[in-house]
Amino acid sequence: MRFSFQLYPVILVLLHLRALASAQNVPVNHFTWNGSEYSCKCYQGDTCWPSPHEWKSLNASVDGNLQLVVPDAAVCHDSFEGKPTYNASACEEVQANVANQQWQSDRAVANHWLFWTNATCLPTTNRNDPCTLGYLPRSVILAKKKSHIRAGINFARQSNIRLVIRNTGHDFMGRSTGYGSLAINTHSFKDAHFIKKYTGPGGYTGGAVTVGAGIQGGELLRMSNQQNPKVTVVTGECATVGFAGGFIQGGGHGPLATLHGMAADQALSFEVIAADGSYVTANADSNADLFWALKGGGPSTFAAIVSATVKTFAETPAAGVIVNINSTHTTDNEVVWKGFAAFHNLANRWVDNGMFVYYEYTPGRLHIQPFVGPNMDKAKITEVVQPLFDQLNKEAIPFSFAVKEFPTFFDLYVDLFESETAGVISIVGGRLFTKQDIEQSGDQIALGVKRTGDAGVVGHIVGPGYGAPKVDNAIHPTWRNASSFSITSVFVDPNITLTQKSEAQKNLTNNIDGPLRAASPHGAAYVNEGDLEEPNWQTTFWGSNYPRLRSLKKKWDPLGVFYARTTPGTEEWEVIDFGRKLCKKI
Repeated sequence: MRFSFQLYPVILVLLHLRALASAQNVPVNHFTWNGSEYSCKCYQGDTCWPSPHEWKSLNASVDGNLQLVVPDAAVCHDSFEGKPTYNASACEEVQANVANQQWQSDRAVANHWLFWTNATCLPTTNRNDPCTLGYLPRSVILAKKKSHIRAGINFARQSNIRLVIRNTGHDFMGRSTGYGSLAINTHSFKDAHFIKKYTGPGGYTGGAVTVGAGIQGGELLRMSNQQNPKVTVVTGECATVGFAGGFIQGGGHGPLATLHGMAADQALSFEVIAADGSYVTANADSNADLFWALKGGGPSTFAAIVSATVKTFAETPAAGVIVNINSTHTTDNEVVWKGFAAFHNLANRWVDNGMFVYYEYTPGRLHIQPFVGPNMDKAKITEVVQPLFDQLNKEAIPFSFAVKEFPTFFDLYVDLFESETAGVISIVGGRLFTKQDIEQSGDQIALGVKRTGDAGVVGHIVGPGYGAPKVDNAIHPTWRNASSFSITSVFVDPNITLTQKSEAQKNLTNNIDGPLRAASPHGAAYVNEGDLEEPNWQTTFWGSNYPRLRSLKKKWDPLGVFYARTTPGTEEWEVIDFGRKLCKKI
């Protein structure tokens, strides 16, 4: 047989893939798309899709906890995939809770932000509306034991099926969903064991806690507050965030991150299941390379976390401030924006005092709730924030404020942090600004925020380098010089076409994030809350750490069992066939 010169490299790659897959007993699924050749994951309808007997065996191995996915909102529709689904009372429950983050977190595969599900089965009052699976997983294992997670990983690897690890669905970037995939839901892993004096590897001897993969930030803070003496942990700002999964694997910023460092900075040990199905302990002594990568190297990239052990800290008094500039004060959008500029240009002051600040800015509204001042009382936090008040008064910008003090940070957290909603259909981006950026280009950054349009930004003033944590991990080094992090977004209609989706994405990348990127030459982006089309994402998300991370991905997951877009090694993969098939180009 003779091969053309042009086909020879393709054939070599195919032979390599087949050899690697054969060694692992993995089926190869060849696919042609737009004139290019791909090796894809297996999907229902493909000859390599597992037989009903194989699925039955998987279900037995997970004690009957495997189920086919039916979208939650199917109960509002007459039928789903040819079967009747309408249920009036169940539909009322879905409609009442579509924006409830905790309700969504407790579901099997629901995603808080609907863009990446393809929004093809939404709650409706018209039961004749069509309902399809969209980009939700095809099936899900509701894991109750770590052996269930292991069984799911082994099945996905051996069958060459796309795998999704899903805890809460608190996910801006679509990584806890995926067309035709097998999902493993780890939400039931709620154990927490507090340790007064850690004796494990690494030389740390303070307090610690081991938490299961399903623990959420709000739960962990509440349990920490119930200890004697009270302790606290670096968690995310939002209570529904799953602590030990994608949050800590991406780095994990939150209200105590300025004071103590990122969540990944606190990691002492992980219990995980690797891509080959083995149970692995990763810490300073065992599998140290994997330990390093799990601390900020990317969600759903190197292994599936069963539990994480992290440092705890003694509780402290805290004070908080709320500031508002909105339509009750002025209807002039320019005045509100000037108030934002005055506030944001002081970001370095806030982090230099060990503070964290959460804010929302849209045209006509600046809502800062709260300034968080650990180890502060009313007098101290007022002194720190006073330059903002002085600047606002000097520029005749009307505002209102409130100052409160609390016996513990937890009391502040419960009182001042507001609940957030689910059910939004949007594309998300963002930018991390350094102290140098704020000092040299603060006005330009503020102008960039002004140009974000109606969606505005959700912002976090946070400086994880303030507490000078002594760590070696995969987090982008720029975080150590950070002063502010903003989340941007573009809202879209659920019925937009693929072309319109592409245009919305370009608008986000070029028109929304572009000016912010240009105004922050020393900045970076955050892998958990960033733009999936971020230019030069490898460097922008991880900086100098990226080459090592990519090498470790090849070591720990050579077949690509774990996948989350724009994480180490995923430049080798594409989602093609109108957002459906996950494939490698040959």
